[in-house]
Amino acid sequence: MSRNDKYIGYIGTYTKGDSKGIYSFTLDSDRGKIEDVSVAAELENPTYLAISNDNRYLYSVAKEGNIGGVAAFSISEAGELTAINSEGSEGSPPCHVSIDSENRYVFSANYHKGLVESQQINQENGAVKPVISAAKHEGRGPDPRQEKPHTHYAGLTPDEKYLAVVELGIDALITYEISGEGKLTEVSRLPLKAGSGPRHLTFHPNGKIAYIMTEFSSEVIVLTYHPENGHFTEKQYISTLPDDFTENNQGSAIHISSDGRFVYAGNRGHNSIAVFRADILSGELSFIEHTSTEGDWPRDFALDPTEKFIVASNQESSNLVLFSRDDPTGRLTLINSDIVVPHPVCVKFLHV
Repeated sequence: MSRNDKYIGYIGTYTKGDSKGIYSFTLDSDRGKIEDVSVAAELENPTYLAISNDNRYLYSVAKEGNIGGVAAFSISEAGELTAINSEGSEGSPPCHVSIDSENRYVFSANYHKGLVESQQINQENGAVKPVISAAKHEGRGPDPRQEKPHTHYAGLTPDEKYLAVVELGIDALITYEISGEGKLTEVSRLPLKAGSGPRHLTFHPNGKIAYIMTEFSSEVIVLTYHPENGHFTEKQYISTLPDDFTENNQGSAIHISSDGRFVYAGNRGHNSIAVFRADILSGELSFIEHTSTEGDWPRDFALDPTEKFIVASNQESSNLVLFSRDDPTGRLTLINSDIVVPHPVCVKFLHV
């Protein structure tokens, strides 16, 4: 959904301070400018978002009092959001939501509860239905912050046969098979480096390689995906930080260019995006550069639909940052860092 090289994006936020909920904006790719930042939907702590492939629906983490769950919105031709419904349960809301390509299911990862859930979507109106399957994890890790499971990511494998679930609290990548009704059955569990705190995952466009960003060790883990059984194997660990950086850092988001040549990883503390080149055959990474996010605590970022730009969100300094992206080298150049959005977390664009 774009008009005259203008692309609509959405920001999920923490609704503390001045934040009202989900914000929308327009990226003018001709002029290299972010415009029209406004509240798209008032909602408590909509920290992560997912948009259907046909751009008809947006799904968000949601909180209402002591109830946490997932909210559904319809998207107009102009990009305006209209609430459809929400489904939740008592306790903390999820921290991550994703959907399948045909908009049949919503999958959510709950950091505080240490579980992953699946929900069906009403095919007539996009409404989210009650939870139909849930898997609760057990265990702990060596870091004091790993006192129990902390499920941080749940997303489909490229073939959509399996759900890949990243478990920060117990240092594991857990794979679930998905039945025709959306029921989850564990089929594989890969232990990762103890105390690394795996957080988010992205797949290479070839469907054979995956990359995990770790929160505690600030590394990217390169993995081989085996679609015949849903298993993963480790290939490489590579740091996202300079060798001489010794202050607090927590890894955040990880994204890859659609041609599979460049991987980008966020550093909260070092306040940068680390840029890597991916080997065309192995998928293994080599470091290119660090780019400052011109703010504090970069929680997420997104490549725009043209992939000529990256928009990053600094949670603690409440600003969006616009970078241009050089296609041949993958390097980033700052355009603007003073776009105010209160406590931004997640960045998503409508699909083109």
